[in-house]
Amino acid sequence: MIVNEWEEGCPLLLTQRIILGKWKLSIIWFLARNKVMRYSELKKAFDDSSLTQKMLTQHLKELEEDKLVLRKSYNQVPPKVEYSLTEAGVDFIPVLDQMEKWGKDYIINVKQPPSII
Repeated sequence: MIVNEWEEGCPLLLTQRIILGKWKLSIIWFLARNKVMRYSELKKAFDDSSLTQKMLTQHLKELEEDKLVLRKSYNQVPPKVEYSLTEAGVDFIPVLDQMEKWGKDYIINVKQPPSII
């Protein structure tokens, strides 16, 4: 992974770039909950036809390049590939947990319809 000069000056921008992508946070979340998953298991876990094979593959490759996901390939027939979180990926789990908590709080405190007095 190449860290740009402007990302070094603002780690928040680096984080944003790494997790940018419709499915990346969910991929990390599924791997955090399941530890090790094969490609087909990840695809099924989404249960969303809008997630294409190309997009899932691209996001997995990017997360691997950014050292959040480990891809382990077995030399067998049929091919077997497993994905898991790296140490950096595991370190990101508390961030995901906090984002989930924030989302729940937001739903309760901000998105509720205004009360009539």
